[in-house]
Amino acid sequence: MDFKLLLSISKTHLFSRKKQSLIAALGVTFGIGTYIIMMSFMTGLNGLLDGLILNRTPHIHLYNEMEPSIKQPLDLYLGYFGREKIIRSIKPKNTQERIHNAIPLLDFLNKQSYVRGATAQVKAQAFYLGGSTQLNGVLIGIDALREGVLYNLDQYIVEGSLQELDQSENGILLGAGVAKKLALKISDVVQIASSKGDVLPLKIVGLYQSGMSEIDNVQSYVTLKMAQRLMAQKDNYITDINIKLFDMEKAPALAKEMSEMFQINATDIQSANAQFETGSSIRTLISYAVSITLLIVAGFGIYNILNMLIYEKMNDIAILKATGFSGQDVKWIFISQALIIGLFGGFLGLLLGYGVTAIIDRTPFETEALPTIKTYPIDYELKYYVIGMVFALISTFFAGYFPSRKAEKIDPVDIIRGQ
Repeated sequence: MDFKLLLSISKTHLFSRKKQSLIAALGVTFGIGTYIIMMSFMTGLNGLLDGLILNRTPHIHLYNEMEPSIKQPLDLYLGYFGREKIIRSIKPKNTQERIHNAIPLLDFLNKQSYVRGATAQVKAQAFYLGGSTQLNGVLIGIDALREGVLYNLDQYIVEGSLQELDQSENGILLGAGVAKKLALKISDVVQIASSKGDVLPLKIVGLYQSGMSEIDNVQSYVTLKMAQRLMAQKDNYITDINIKLFDMEKAPALAKEMSEMFQINATDIQSANAQFETGSSIRTLISYAVSITLLIVAGFGIYNILNMLIYEKMNDIAILKATGFSGQDVKWIFISQALIIGLFGGFLGLLLGYGVTAIIDRTPFETEALPTIKTYPIDYELKYYVIGMVFALISTFFAGYFPSRKAEKIDPVDIIRGQ
């Protein structure tokens, strides 16, 4: 079997029917191009939505929660042991919001090999005062620079910076919704009333916008020391510990282990965002289903074109077999034609997909909910281009294989007799 000769015959057949060959190649081109465009855009969109939720959500959140005691005093009385007990109107036990031994616990967690970083937070209920206006709010005391590294907090700052918050003891990173309601801007001073009645003036060093109005209308950030000062507490007062892991999939098991070990409430990221992750998986699945369908449709187009080409080339097939070419040779001639179409069409599809996604990536996308996003999100991941080309070659191979089997079985005597 002389593959060089077979390839030369394949090219001759393709160029003798340029229009049909071009249409078949374009079918592959648009199928691959559409696949790359859809997957790049949908993955970029999923990445954007994941970033809004997952980037700023700790993999494990440790905190104390007010809840009724599992064991009531009646359960400890031996006189009622083994009997059914009914207790009504159980009240939550008197527990502190602060985490016991939070500083040693932070040091322990940051030394673990599976922990990328553990940070402390202090959540304080407060009121924003503006003249006669009083707004409910939540102030979160943070280590500003550490939060920026682990949770990309700086990506949601529309004005100012985390560095200014870190360097300003009396600074506040104000929620954009609060700033709008009170008509405040950078460098203004906002009066904060704590839950204990103390009023402190804080300088606005930045504006924060998460894209979720229910958060932006109440939540702001201050330093840990300022939050502790608002709560009239000492430096070891910590209400929350957020943990970022190297492997997010280990979060559920580790959260359960930490809860039992430290006798504290622990929530993992999968439990906290179960509905969101389900939606993201469904969007990805739909994208793959639609894209693969497009590639299969392109493959059927190639099959029909090659099938018609075989009927048109009956005389050529008869001559090839009469001059010594075997049925196997004839089969590979048509398979090679299909692969050439797939290779050429797939390459054009890669160029088309990259070109269109590059245009989309530069298309302005402005929304008040996401001020830091300036263009449509695109993911230029190499695997989509590799998958597209591989699928193009596989689909065109089978599109050429089935018609070529007919050509392999053709009897040249029957064709010549028919002539």
